[in-house]
Formats: sequence, structure tokens, C-alpha cells
Amino acid sequence: MASREYRRKLIEVEFPLSAIHAESAREKFLRDGLPSSMATYWARRPLAACRAVLFASLVDDPIDCRQEFPTIAEQDAERTRLHEILISILRWEELDEVKADGVKLIAAARQEVARSLARHRKEPAPTEPKEVLNYLVDQRTGIAIYDPFCGGGSIPLEAQRLGLQSVGSDLNPVAVLITKSMTELPVPFSGWKPMNPDFRQGWAMIKRSRQRFANEEWRGYAGMSEDIQYYGRRVRSKVLDEIGHLYPRVQTIDGRGQTVVAWLWVNSVPCSNPACGINMPLISNFQVSKREGRHRWAKPIVNREANRIDFEVVDNSRDIRRKGTVANRQAICIACDTTVPLEYVRNQAKSGKLMQQLVAISVEGDQGRTLVSPDQQQQQTAQGAVPPRRPQGSLPPKAISIRVRAYGFTEWHQLFTDRQLTMLCSFSDALGSVHDEIMSDGASRDYAKAVCTYLALAVGRLAHTSSRLCMWVPKSEHVAHVFGRQALGMVWDFAESNPFCSVSKNWTAQVARVVKGIERLPLDVQPATAFQADAANTEYIGNGPVIVTDPPYYDNIGYADISDFFYIWYKDMLSDYYPELFMGKQTPKSDEIVAGPMFENPKERFEALMSRVLGRVRKSCTAEYPSSIFYAYKQKEEEKDGVTSTGWETFLSAVNEAGFQVVGTWPVRTESSGRLNALKGNTLASSVVLVTRPRDPNAGIATLQQFVAELESTLPGEIDRLTREGHIAPIDLAQAAIGPGMKVYTKYSTVETIAGEPVSVKDALKEINRVLAEYFLRQHGDLDSETRFCLDWLAAHDFNEGPFGDAETLAKAKDIAVDNLRDEHKVVRASRNTVQLIPYSECGTTAELPAIDATTTAWSGLMRIAWHFEDEMGRGVEGAGNVIRFMAGKSDQVERLAYILFNHFDQKFMPSDSSVYNDIVDSWPEIIEQSRYGRQLTQ
Repeated sequence: MASREYRRKLIEVEFPLSAIHAESAREKFLRDGLPSSMATYWARRPLAACRAVLFASLVDDPIDCRQEFPTIAEQDAERTRLHEILISILRWEELDEVKADGVKLIAAARQEVARSLARHRKEPAPTEPKEVLNYLVDQRTGIAIYDPFCGGGSIPLEAQRLGLQSVGSDLNPVAVLITKSMTELPVPFSGWKPMNPDFRQGWAMIKRSRQRFANEEWRGYAGMSEDIQYYGRRVRSKVLDEIGHLYPRVQTIDGRGQTVVAWLWVNSVPCSNPACGINMPLISNFQVSKREGRHRWAKPIVNREANRIDFEVVDNSRDIRRKGTVANRQAICIACDTTVPLEYVRNQAKSGKLMQQLVAISVEGDQGRTLVSPDQQQQQTAQGAVPPRRPQGSLPPKAISIRVRAYGFTEWHQLFTDRQLTMLCSFSDALGSVHDEIMSDGASRDYAKAVCTYLALAVGRLAHTSSRLCMWVPKSEHVAHVFGRQALGMVWDFAESNPFCSVSKNWTAQVARVVKGIERLPLDVQPATAFQADAANTEYIGNGPVIVTDPPYYDNIGYADISDFFYIWYKDMLSDYYPELFMGKQTPKSDEIVAGPMFENPKERFEALMSRVLGRVRKSCTAEYPSSIFYAYKQKEEEKDGVTSTGWETFLSAVNEAGFQVVGTWPVRTESSGRLNALKGNTLASSVVLVTRPRDPNAGIATLQQFVAELESTLPGEIDRLTREGHIAPIDLAQAAIGPGMKVYTKYSTVETIAGEPVSVKDALKEINRVLAEYFLRQHGDLDSETRFCLDWLAAHDFNEGPFGDAETLAKAKDIAVDNLRDEHKVVRASRNTVQLIPYSECGTTAELPAIDATTTAWSGLMRIAWHFEDEMGRGVEGAGNVIRFMAGKSDQVERLAYILFNHFDQKFMPSDSSVYNDIVDSWPEIIEQSRYGRQLTQ
């Protein structure tokens, strides 16, 4: 083996990115059964990605196992075998441990981890599944995974699934509660039979008739799931008896009535016109249903006699407004057409004049769901509710992710209507009496605590869809939850769900989602440990833990601020069970490691605290294993001397300051493919996993010239790997390239200028971005002359007109003619005086365009593909595949050109222009597959 004291792990050598990307992205579309459905938390990493990173961080790569695998061929074969095991545990549906196949897959992965542990200790590796599990958690032989920012619990959960000692901590008590509920709380009750009286009575009858059922096994958490659902029904019954009158049915002509699914409300403020004085509705869209075959609109009717606006649900929109009444900067009164600035609306709201009015009601009946007009009795019933209490807690005056204080919302309870508060308080109170029932039914105190905790999570889920910030989704006619994004913003028209209906966001459905998550938690494992702690001031657990974590992303999310939305309810229900978590009125904020506006010098504070965290990690982590850190941040600031990223700069400065060297970097897809709203924000399609090890204490000093030279010689090859092998989306390439660049920077103790001044991380990032930009420029040489002309013209004029003389000079330098570009390739329009590139919006499959064949340029091909992706008449991947099929081996050029064009528009901060090229590269494997499929059909 090499002179180093450790064996390199899979994650340091080779990682099956494509498979991990596919399963991580697909996981976003899964619903029932994922533990993340049990409770809401933000920026969770996909379980498949966490599982892959953990496995690859612990299993030896054969490159450093020369005694067992002496040749390169043997090493490659062994690495392929290990990758196959890793890939086999990615697909969520196949990991059901109640089934034999799922047990085998997990057992095989655990055995490989144990084999690497045993190899390090120079002892035989266990082979039997139970022996393997005992070996992995034994204090002498085992290894602990520690996540100091456990958040939603994904990393501790997957560490536990792999049979390891799993420890997670977080400053945020909501995060700790969620992690406990997944990894610590349920484990003692695996295999238990239900305790509820309905089951026991039925079980006694079965045993009398069929004795073999007496030994029936309740595999996993099926028994506890039965109890949660039973006592959930008991909770519903109690609450319905208490407040059911607040949720009346809509009366029909036959007198039978229909159950309400949701009430659709709109906020309003008094019109500023003294001659009008009506309450002007602030509505974003009058269309309340977009379901195929039953489009519906809420038609406003000005009632001057009562001086109000009434609403009627109609099935056509010919005589009503199509646009809403409120925009980003102003609102309009639909009664008198008076326009007011948004500041007027804010002031009216702050003075307590923000009112609510019912605009439509969604009901369920024999013919399914439909929308009906509101009536005054329904509105009066809702607004007549009197909450028994109002949970205490104030919205922070300065916050990263809260933007509703400008409208008078200063207390958390103001985000709920009085009926919603009454309902949530009733469910919360019912848990106390149900706890006593569970105990009287013969359960232990710990079991009753567990069942009530899971029911409390269901109440949290109910709050998530029972707020004045819940939007109505016309296309599917459902109530959206509050955190459609990781922030709280103003909602003009909102939907209030009925917890007692039989569809959508009712109480029974919330309990079912929690139960399905519980049923897929790991089995036959040791309970994990989850506790509240400040990562910057925590003494890390002993026995040299392996650190795998997902720290806060600078200023992306204010976790503590928005967690209070749930904290006020969890505290109400669970403070007696978890007094250590719910001692405060709200979540701790002063020690949170985010660069928020509430802190003085947020950048410096973030870097100092993150450095302290990583410094502690550096001192306590084992030398045998790398520390793997998820990080995803996209923020660019354009300066005179280059493009920088404050989020990355501060985080990487902390990594470097703590004494870590980056030894590997992998862009792991954590979001679904397709159109990304994040193109205009700071969320990425991929998280960059930084693989770090303690820097050699004898690391030397490099000059800036040495650093730049090494960067220029190594980074282009790494970018090739990222784009060709890792197939990283263009939107993430600049962030992904940071890793290989910092790998060069962090291997030295210091990088210095000729004058002896240290080169900062910020300056290093500028050099990395410069090399990345030059890399794309060099790609031009691989393209055809006509495409290189288009790129140069784009750089000078974008898609605007430019002088014909300049175009002629540029074309002659490339040995082509402007007339040929116009007449044969049809990529420009040219007159006597000007030349202009033709945008992809005009590159549809029309008779005016030349046929696609071997002479089609990369530029022309890409413009055709972009049209297929963006135009409503385009055929997406299918159309793009057909373009590539006829271009005779130019697919690589077209893909590279898409990267180049994305980078061009991204560097100019033009996300709407860059997005289509990101989508094309993101879909490239499907495009190539489609082209091959089309070719087979032709043959």
C-alpha cells in the first residue's frame, strides 16, 4: 500500500454519479412511505444521495488494497462489484425491509462496510447478518457516524439503515424532534402487536377460532402503525364532537347537503376612493378551477346597496376579468377602477383593516368534487369561531425567509384564521386525553409517548395546510401547503381546508402519511442518538466519529425563523414529553449559524462560527475516514476583476481555516430535472459533496504562479469529467468546478503572492472562474466555422443587429460568407447594412428552414432543439432526438455548444435566456436515447 496511513475510500476515487442522480431526482416525485413525509423540514438531502455518500465514505476502494487486488484489472472488477452493491441500495421501493429482497440488499451493503472495518483492524470480517450488525455497533469494532447539523434527519437515518452507530444533533429543537421520531423513538417497539382495545378483542376471537394466529408476527412497525391510526380516529371523534358545528355542510336543493373540502377566501382592504369606500378584494386570479372539462371562475358582483362585492361561481369567463386585482407594485378596485400603490395596502393591513371574504366553496358529493358560490351563513359561521387560546410567539423583526411583517403580521397566531386556531387547539388538546386512554389500555408510558408524538407530527402536518398562507391550486383543485418554498410570503387569496372531509388535506390523511413513513423506517437496528446542541460549542462524541453532514448554506434559509411556525404547536403538545427541547418560547436564534440580517457583520460571523465547527470536527474525526460535506449555494456577485460567490467564499474559508484539504468533489443531483425556478435564485439542481481530510501538517507553501499553473493544467480535465462522466447540469457547473479548484488550493498550507501576501479564498475562486471561462472559450475550436462565427457575433451583439461590415470581416476570417450563413444555413438575417442572429423562437420546423442532415451546423441544430424545448408546438425530447438523429455524429458538438451558451448567458446574469440550455443538457441522455430509438425505427 502507499505510504499514507489510510486506505482511500470509494468516494475519493470513483462514484457512480449517473445512477445516484437518477434515483435522487426520482425520489422527489415519491410521496407515501418516505420518512420525510412525516414532518416538514427544509433543504433535506434525498435519502438515496445520503445513502450513497455514507456507503462510499466507509468502503475501501480497491486501489489501496493491493494485496487482495494486485492488478489494475482486478481493482476495476472489484470496484465495479462495489458500485453494483451501492447502486442496488439506491432505489427506494426495493429497500422495504419487511420483504426478503429488501433485507438482502441492506445486508449486502452492511457486510461491505464491515469488511472494510475488519480490513483496517486486520481481523476476519463477519459474514452472518446478525454478526455483521453486532460488529458495526460494537464499541470496540464499530464506527459512529455523526451529523452536527442533522436538520430533517436524512443522514442519521441512512447511517442507521446501514447498521451503524448513528448520532445527530442540531441547535433547532424542531430538527431534533424530527430526527428522534425517525431514528430513536420507534426502535424499541419494532415487532410489537397493537395495544388498542379493538385489536385485542378481535385478536381474542381469532385465537379461539384459529390457534395458529397466536404466534403471528407483527413485522416492523405495523403494530404501532395500527395503534396510531386507531388513536388518531379517537382524536378525530373527540374534536368533531367539540367543534364540528364550525364546519357546516353546504345545503343543496334536495336538502341533503354536501361536505365542504375547502373554503376559498380573499383578503381585502378599503378602497382609497372616498366616493367608493368598498372593501376591494386583493385577488391574484379569478379562475378557481382549471380541471379539464370544468373550468370555473369566481365572478365579482358589485353590490352597491350593501356596499360590498359579492362573488358567484360561473362556468365561463366572457363577462369577468381575466387578470387579478393585485400585482407587485399596485392594486386596483374592481368597483371603481381606482388604483392604489402596494404601500397603501400594507398600511391598511398594518392598521388592522385587512379583512377576509369568501369567494367560492369546494364541495364533495355523489358526482365528485365541484365548486359552488359562497353564502353569508358559511362566512358568518367561519368568522364566528372563538379560539380557546392563541399560541404565543412573535415573528422576528429581521429574517431571511419571512416577508409578511410588512402586512401587519407580527405574531405567529395571526397566520391562522380564528377557525383554524380553534381547530388546531382542539386537536392539540385532544392528545392529552388520548395519552391517558393509551395508558389505560395497558401500554407503557414510553409507548404512549411515542404514539402521541407521531399524532403531534400529524397535527403539525395539519397546520401546514391550515393557514392563511395556503394557496388554492386551480389546476388540481387542492389546498397547497404553506412552505411551497423555503420562506413565508404574502398570499392574497387563500384556501382553508376542512379537516373532517374525506378527501385532500383532512386529518385522517395526515395521520396516514405519518404512518406510512413509520412503516419504512429501518428495522433490526440500534436506536440512534439525537440531541440538541450548538455545533460551534459541542464536544464531539468519542471513538473517532466519521463526519457526514449538510451544514447551513450561508443566507439561503433562516431555519430557526420559519421553524417557529411548527414550534408553537409542538411546544403546546409535547413540552411535557421533551422538556429539554421546548424550554424556550421559540426556537434558539442567537447562536444559529446563518448569515442573516439580524446579525452584525453576518459574513464574518458565519465564517468564524463555521470555522469553529469544522475546527472541532478536524480535531475529533477519525484519520481512517474522510469527512463528507454536502454544500449547495448559488450566488454570484459581479465585480470589476471577476465573478465571486460570497456563500462559497465564506464556507471554503472556514474549511481551509480549520485545516482541511479537499480530496474529492462530486456534484450529486438532489433535485428533479426540468424547469428550475432556482435559475433565478440560490437553489441548485445539485449539491456539491466536498470530500475532505485533515491537511498534512507538513504541507508546503505555494506561490500564486504555482497555484495558477497547477489549476490550468488540472481543472480542464476535471471539468471534462464533470460534464462528460458526471453529466453535471450547466447551472451547477461553476459550483461543481469549485471543488477541483479548491483541491489544488487546500493542499498547501498557504498560497502567497510574490510579495509574500496570502492569496485569499476569494481570490482563488476568481482564478477558478477565470479558468472555467477560458475552458469554454477553448471549446470553440472544436466547433464548425459557422458555429464559431455565431458565437463570436453573440459575444459582441447577442441577438441584436450589428454592422454588416463587421460581420463580413468576421466571416472572412473563418473562411465563410455572410450570404451563405443567411441563404444556406439560415442562422442569420442580413440586409445591406445589418446582420442579426435568428433566435431559436423562429427556428421551428417550417418549410423556410433547410433540412437537417450531415451539413447542419451545431448552432443550427441547437437552435432547432431549443425551439422544441420552449415552443408550445415543439416536441421536447422527442423532437430534439430527431434533430440529433439526422446530424450524423455531431451530438457531442451540440451538447458542448449548449454548455457554452448557458455559460454565456449565466455570466451576463440572464437566467431566462440561460434556462433553456440548462434544460437541454439536463435532458441530454434522454435526447440521445430518443435519437437511437428513432434510428432503429428508421432501419
